[in-house]
Amino acid sequence: QFDNLEKHTQWGIDILEKYIKFVKERTEIELSYAKQLRNLSKKYQPKKNSKEEEEYKYTSCRAFLSTLNEMNDYAGQHEVISENMTAQITVDLARYVQELKQERKSNFHDGRKAQQHIETCWKQLESSKRRFERDCKEADRAQQYFEKMDADINVTKADVEKARQQAQIRHQMAEDSKADYSSILQKFNQEQHEYYHTHIPSIFQKIQEMEERRIVRIGESMKTYAEVDRQVIPIIGKCLDGIVKAAEAIDQKNDSQLVIEAYKSGFEPPGDIEFEDYTQPMKRTVSDNSLSNSRGDGKPELKFGGKSKGKLWPFIKKNKLMSLLTSPSPKQQKEPLSHRFNEFMISKPKIHCFRSLKRGGATPEDFSNLPPEQRRKKLQQKVDELNKEMQKEADQRDAITKMKDVYLKNPQMGDPASLDHKLTEVSQNIDKLRLEAQKFEAWLAEVEGRLPVRGEQTRRQSGMYDGQGGPTGNSCAQDRESPDGSYTEERSQENEVKVLAADFDDEFDDEEPLPAIGTCKALYTFEGQNEGTISVLEGEILYVIEEDKGDGWTRIRRNEDEEGYVPTSYVEVYLDKNAKGAKTYI
Repeated sequence: QFDNLEKHTQWGIDILEKYIKFVKERTEIELSYAKQLRNLSKKYQPKKNSKEEEEYKYTSCRAFLSTLNEMNDYAGQHEVISENMTAQITVDLARYVQELKQERKSNFHDGRKAQQHIETCWKQLESSKRRFERDCKEADRAQQYFEKMDADINVTKADVEKARQQAQIRHQMAEDSKADYSSILQKFNQEQHEYYHTHIPSIFQKIQEMEERRIVRIGESMKTYAEVDRQVIPIIGKCLDGIVKAAEAIDQKNDSQLVIEAYKSGFEPPGDIEFEDYTQPMKRTVSDNSLSNSRGDGKPELKFGGKSKGKLWPFIKKNKLMSLLTSPSPKQQKEPLSHRFNEFMISKPKIHCFRSLKRGGATPEDFSNLPPEQRRKKLQQKVDELNKEMQKEADQRDAITKMKDVYLKNPQMGDPASLDHKLTEVSQNIDKLRLEAQKFEAWLAEVEGRLPVRGEQTRRQSGMYDGQGGPTGNSCAQDRESPDGSYTEERSQENEVKVLAADFDDEFDDEEPLPAIGTCKALYTFEGQNEGTISVLEGEILYVIEEDKGDGWTRIRRNEDEEGYVPTSYVEVYLDKNAKGAKTYI
């Protein structure tokens, strides 16, 4: 059964190699799965210094981040599975297969050798047997020939003697062949006994043990296969527990509070809008949140007026403005004139600040375009950044100073004068940063209420038009504003009326209707939502009275009473070359 055993053992090795291939493909799948998990985790990780990183202050986002990190660890455990299976199964079994093939080859070589030996002995036995048979037949024929010659009276004595001798020789040869055959037969029987009772059973036993070891080894490998998976289950369980723990840590109330803190504007709800009676010409009503009333009760309120109808007051003719100031309405007959001036000054839009309204314009330096609470946070953030930069510069200055002292004590190490330029430059940087920090701290103090708070209406307009109440601002009413942007009453009413009247004379001398310098056609419909703008319809033809100064806004007029600003990109301008102030475009 050598052939059958050889086929069976080869099949066993093939099964082992098939199992090795199976485990190897499993390790590749584990590695691929771990790689895909890591890539997935990396794909959804927040990018550094990006807006996504800010989102992870919310507990739900932090839980998601924890899930990504746990998935990364989860992927690591699948890599461990792959490594352990490769080391403990694939490599080990591959080495064992080589040893098994070598042992199988050796066993079957011994079996073939024993088989060939017994076959050789059998051939020797057959050969001696045929020779013995041949010699016996020849001896028998020689004996018969001798007897025939001896019985024949005509044959000479010499011939008879010769025949007798020949018969004896043949008989001796037969005896020798018999002895040789007997010896070889005995030897063959012994060899055959050893072959069937010793050599072959021993070889078969070795083959059987080899096969049993192979079977045991593949079983142990299957156990190892399961144990490798089982070993990482506790760690995978911890990863899953971490995900559950992160999910349980989600606090919806905390997230809601963060949203409230992030988008809290600081504005108070607006007061009721007063009814304005237009039945009497030039009649003005004083609302509860006007400057005069807000000064009386000390509680300024935001005044949200609707869209201006007709023309804006900066374009009212001077005589109409003065008549309005000097002729009080029935409700204001006893109101001081200074209050009426102040009311007009508060509601006056700052036309020069329209330059900041262009689409896509830069954010004001003091963040006045943001609601109070958002502005405070931005200013605080800016102050912290400036303080950090100042600390860095101060540390650098201290380091340079120490180095200069070392150079002074040990001139051979360097020239102290070479550090003076750098020291001066660092000191200048610190001074610049300090001034910048003081500026932002002043704005921050104003927002936080450490300085007198600006009037609500003025603050609204400052945020809309990027106006600033500092000494460098060129606001129309700046000469009459206190440092916090409100209007002071420290002077007597007479002085105040004189100053204000003089300022009004100066400001409105050039408020006569401007001449048209060309025409324009509206390319798109524009809704003038802000004060000082004007609404236009697509295809409408209007007059241009002030061209774009580089800020993206063009001043136009519809008729004598309606004029304002529109985005330059919304209109197609046709300038009159002969008009005053018109530019020639090449």
